Amino acid sequence: MWPNKAVNAFYAQRPVLRFFFTVALGVLASLGQAPFGVPLVSLFSFAAIMLLYSGVSSGKQAAKLGWVFALGYFALTMQWLVSPFLVEPEIHGWMAPFAVVFMAGGLALFWGAAFAGAYRFGAVGLIITVPLAELGRAYVFTGFPWGMPAYGLVDRWFGQGAAFVGSHGLNMAFLLVAYAFCAVVTQRGGKRVIAAVVSGLGVLALLEGPAPLPVAEDAPVVRLVQPNAPQHQKWDPDYMGLFYDRALAATRAEGEVDLILWPETSLPGALPGGQRFIDEISEAAGDTPFVIGANRFEGPLLMNAAVYVGAAGEIEQTYDKYHLVPFGEYMPFGEWLAELGIHGLAASQGMGFFPGPGAELMDLGPLGKALPLICYEAVFPQDVNRWDTRPDVLMQITNDAWFGTFSGPYQHLAQAQMRAIEQGLPFVRVANTGVSAMIDPRGRVLDALPLNEAGHLDVGLPAPLPQTLYSKTGDGLVFLFLLAGLIALCVRKRPVRVDDTGAQH
Repeated sequence: MWPNKAVNAFYAQRPVLRFFFTVALGVLASLGQAPFGVPLVSLFSFAAIMLLYSGVSSGKQAAKLGWVFALGYFALTMQWLVSPFLVEPEIHGWMAPFAVVFMAGGLALFWGAAFAGAYRFGAVGLIITVPLAELGRAYVFTGFPWGMPAYGLVDRWFGQGAAFVGSHGLNMAFLLVAYAFCAVVTQRGGKRVIAAVVSGLGVLALLEGPAPLPVAEDAPVVRLVQPNAPQHQKWDPDYMGLFYDRALAATRAEGEVDLILWPETSLPGALPGGQRFIDEISEAAGDTPFVIGANRFEGPLLMNAAVYVGAAGEIEQTYDKYHLVPFGEYMPFGEWLAELGIHGLAASQGMGFFPGPGAELMDLGPLGKALPLICYEAVFPQDVNRWDTRPDVLMQITNDAWFGTFSGPYQHLAQAQMRAIEQGLPFVRVANTGVSAMIDPRGRVLDALPLNEAGHLDVGLPAPLPQTLYSKTGDGLVFLFLLAGLIALCVRKRPVRVDDTGAQH
């Protein structure tokens, strides 16, 4: 049969050709991610790697195939990582290519382990082991689940499944459909029919998702302020006043709003010394409350905060970011490394930022209770699900200027959309350079300010949907299901592989 011939031909090639072909498949698989948004190509690429996986002859070969495939996948998905190192190219620029290569290679180890772990089960085992690897990637070493296959589904009907099983459950469902495509060309009889049905349903699920939910006429209105401060100029004294004045002008703009939202670290001076800026913004806002991102000191400790200022101009609530970026906002062994002149990219002293106490709600008056998220805290499903009382809205302030202008900001937006679906809650986000957006509880973007444009947007807040299954169970239910699937695979026999010569493997 032609599939066996194709697999045999692949393994008959020279190692260098096999390497580049596998990397290319991984690159194609990453095209489901923003800004490309072609999950069908990603689906076929995962199906192709599963077909090639049927020809591996050892666990070591399986691990190598998975690692190389993932290397291509993460190299394109994470290419935005060069951007933070180019903010000060004379200092960090030389590290940019190494950052992408090492990050892609490091994340690929998870998939390499997944491919090795599935060896005795055949390609069907990847439906279980790869999602388990992605779960591990979300938690190990503080976690970094950026670029999961599920995020390519956020604008499709497929993505709505996150309300039931979360993004990790969607990873499993996506790989199941990819395996079905593989089975259509490798199976016969009833199994082929079942695989064809699953494949067809999977393709239908990749159609454009549901229409955005309507917003009530009397819904609270939020003003999103986007000053558009490029990272290399953000703290430059020659430009800081320009960006601050832009944000003040947006705050003074005409229109009745219930809340004004400024992005992460948009206050020019750290609190408490920067109180005069709070007073100026409060005057510009009139009697409208606002939330602003600010650095703040508590004694010698520096925090990355979201500050709520009430109608009277007083700071009423403060949230300190607690899931910090290692090597960005803080350095492990920071005090020792600081003596050697090594600092995090976003923090210039000692241990860098100090973490807050954890998830807590912020009362936004007519908008209800918000779960504040600062920057990449929205990347973690488990962090967004860490509340005791269900919030009414998810609120993110971020500075995506760190992420470049090609893929990073759009991938960050897609992850915010997925959090909205998982929780069944509206998600309002404001970004320094964009994309600032209002997202409905189905993950649909209602309105947005484009990337790298200064301005403001007044947009109504949609109502939340009923509490989702995922928000009740979190990742625990998916983990148990994957564990049960792994046990089921362990008790079944490994499939016999037969090549064109009749030899069994």
